[in-house]
Amino acid sequence: MERDDGGGEAIRYVRFQSPHQNGRGHFTGVFGLVNNLAREGRLSDEQESFRRSNNIWYDAAYTDPSTVDPSVYDDETNPGAAAWFKPSATHLLARVPGYPEILTAHGVDFRVLRSEDPGRVVYEDDVQIVVVPHPLR
Repeated sequence: MERDDGGGEAIRYVRFQSPHQNGRGHFTGVFGLVNNLAREGRLSDEQESFRRSNNIWYDAAYTDPSTVDPSVYDDETNPGAAAWFKPSATHLLARVPGYPEILTAHGVDFRVLRSEDPGRVVYEDDVQIVVVPHPLR
């Protein structure tokens, strides 16, 4: 378990996702949920502008783990793998609230998860981890 720099409390990772599994058995994150609304043509012009500009910003601000390791999200190698923000990623977390606002406006459920140990880490960088969730205990 990762600890903060002072050796004190455990680090709490955070993830924003659907409470429902999709057809592949995964819990879609809020970025994907908003992108799905866009593909369905359901976003207002303002929401679409927000989505586009912030997706571009996020793409530039941090690494897509699958560009470093193409197997990170492979269902056979890492079933159910999902990205979690590190609490130190405050600059990334600051922009997240606009995505849940869009989901709420469209009646799309989401939840915020926090965990000290969300699963087996298969990728890590300075702002995120990708984990395979622990089996239900």
